[in-house]
Formats: sequence, C-alpha cells, structure tokens
Amino acid sequence: MDTSNPAVFVNAELLRLHMGRRVRAVIQVMRSDGGGTVTGQSTDGQQITVKGNPPGPLTTFVEVIGIADGIHSIRAEMWSNFGDTLDTFSYNRICLLANGDYKHLFI
Repeated sequence: MDTSNPAVFVNAELLRLHMGRRVRAVIQVMRSDGGGTVTGQSTDGQQITVKGNPPGPLTTFVEVIGIADGIHSIRAEMWSNFGDTLDTFSYNRICLLANGDYKHLFI
C-alpha cells in the first residue's frame, strides 16, 4: 500500500472541495451495476458514486481511496471491505474523520 501519498478523508459534501485530489471515504454500499459503478451512502447521509471495478464482492461498509472526479464521485484506486456491520463507536469515529474534524490522514 502506498504510504507516501496523503488522502483527504471526506464525506459527500466535502468531495466538491477536493476535485482532482486523492481522497478517502467510507460508504455504505447501496447498489452496484456490476459494470464498474457502485453507489453508496456517505457518512453525511448523501449519495456517492464510485467508479472502478472492485477486486471482489463488496461488504456493506467499504473504504474507497481514489481521485475526486466529480461533485459526488470518486474514481477508485483501492477498495477495502469493512464488513457488514460497524459498531457505534467505530462508525462515530469514521464520521468524525470524514466530516472534517481531522483534515488529513495518511494511508
């Protein structure tokens, strides 16, 4: 995994501020078209579209790292399954990170 390139942790609202930059987001997968587009719910409750083919089946919660290429769109470079459930503590921490309480996380 590339540890030299920082990714800004974002929710759907913050994506528009980081167009063309490397971003990191956790989404709840809502649907996949099977052809390279996954639609999910961001930590702020808004919809995010992720373009790119996941390496395998996705769980309910997924972390995506890629380039912000649209107002609510990410072109995925890496996918990580978080599982089908997140405990309240973990989900709240992710929301704090994604909603701008921490500006940058290094992968």
